Amino acid sequence: MKHVSILVPKGHISVVNVCAVHQIFGWVNQFNIEQGKPPIFNIQLVGLEKNADASLGMVTLHANAVIDEVTKSDLIVLPAIHSDFQKSLVENAPLIPWLKTQYKNGAEIVSLCVGSFFLAATGLLDGKSCSTHWQLAHEFRKQFPKAKLQDEKILTDENGIYTSGGAFAFTNMVIYLVEKFAGREIAVKAAKGFMIDIDRTSQSPFMLFSGQKNHKDKQVLRAQEYIEKHYQNKIAVSDLCENMALSRRTFERRFKKATANTVLEYLQRVKIEAAKKELEKGRKTVNEVMYEVGYNDPKAFRDVFKKIAGISPLKYKTKYAKTISM
Repeated sequence: MKHVSILVPKGHISVVNVCAVHQIFGWVNQFNIEQGKPPIFNIQLVGLEKNADASLGMVTLHANAVIDEVTKSDLIVLPAIHSDFQKSLVENAPLIPWLKTQYKNGAEIVSLCVGSFFLAATGLLDGKSCSTHWQLAHEFRKQFPKAKLQDEKILTDENGIYTSGGAFAFTNMVIYLVEKFAGREIAVKAAKGFMIDIDRTSQSPFMLFSGQKNHKDKQVLRAQEYIEKHYQNKIAVSDLCENMALSRRTFERRFKKATANTVLEYLQRVKIEAAKKELEKGRKTVNEVMYEVGYNDPKAFRDVFKKIAGISPLKYKTKYAKTISM
């Protein structure tokens, strides 16, 4: 059996992460037993202490073991930690060397949602692809520039390190792990039983773009505000540079540093976010929305929309548009 350590860190953690991972892996074990086969997972809740007060005191989780009692684990699951990040690092400091030692000794490690922040603090994500909740992607990049953040990904898998995107994207990660360790057939049955979309790979359709403005570059902020106000019009980078009284090279460098986007990427994201909002209302055709946000070429609009939102404009409208009463 694979020994699975589901961590119960101190602080405000995602109890849903802990309980659902335990439940789905437990279901796989029970399914195997009913088929006359041995269970696959030996599941333990592992913490810094046996009685962990989680989720702001609303729930108490009872760990089966403390980290010093687990000398060898095959799979370690790190749930989302919603406490202040610096505080959680101090509260859970003993987890960092333990995680590094376990990984060195062959354990695979999974972080769920913003659990990636704590995992990145160990250095284990340096040079590796990873994901986190899309809302905190910009902050993650600032804090951990050595990690290769793929903020549109539902999950990543590299060298025994797994990460998942935001919120309930963790269910896709669990099914992915079930398939990896128990096979496709059981994964499909688990996905159907728990009603999880088994092959969802992107969190892009759920992402809301509001512009990265928590920086101190006033000229870049002015450019962002101009783009957001005039996105329907043709905006030339040279005009922005002239308005900011900056050379193109300097302006583009500062814009990318402040927003994590090139000027063109930022303009595209603003346009597509406006298009998504209109499509969600369901009152206009895709072509009407396309013209409204400043595109004239249906193929170009569709390609950019799909690149940013993960699905075509028509599929997005079908998925999210309000039902219009006839």
